[in-house]
Amino acid sequence: MKVGIIVAMGKELNLLLPLIENVEETTVNGFLFHTGRIGGREIVAMQCGIGKVNAAIGTMTMIETFHPSLIINSGVAGGTGNGARILDVVVGTRIAYHDVWCGPGTEWGVAAGCPCYFTCPDWITALPALTPGKGLYHGLICSGDIFVSDPDIVDGIRRHFPDVMAVDMESAAIAQVCHIKGTGFIAIRVISDTPGEADNIAQYENFWDDAPKRTFETVERLLTQL
Repeated sequence: MKVGIIVAMGKELNLLLPLIENVEETTVNGFLFHTGRIGGREIVAMQCGIGKVNAAIGTMTMIETFHPSLIINSGVAGGTGNGARILDVVVGTRIAYHDVWCGPGTEWGVAAGCPCYFTCPDWITALPALTPGKGLYHGLICSGDIFVSDPDIVDGIRRHFPDVMAVDMESAAIAQVCHIKGTGFIAIRVISDTPGEADNIAQYENFWDDAPKRTFETVERLLTQL
């Protein structure tokens, strides 16, 4: 099984690249892909860039060029106060858009022709590497084209998705492309900050200095169990 790993930012990619053995690089459609192995598993990794359009184009390019059986979206996310705190890992068992509405008669969060929730295969979430426990949660991740730093925005998202555990800017777009192309998908995100909590922006800025490697360690363990 070939596995794709997609991150949004260079800071995230820099945490991932040291885990890859025998790295080779290929550029396609302006995206730099890194191929090699992690834990004996053949992988292809990329930085797609921030936001839904970048994520979708990068995902489609990866699938059509390298044909992975599973794509893992790894990186950071904002917390919502529903359990997961800074440096906790959230496994997205369900993924949805928090900023999509196609008009009267449609459901909030539903992209045309798609389900409201994109889901991860049960056999993957059942693997020991993803067993819920201290610092690791299963739950809903919502995506939208905005960096969520305002607690009022979090409240707005929670009005539509009361159980949302984390928010990001890419997971749902990657999940939608995988849904269309019939490729397996899972999002594994580490919480960087929680809007509304004291000194939230400082939490995010200092997060990168606090060695947020838990999500990548989780990915590495997962790859050995696939």
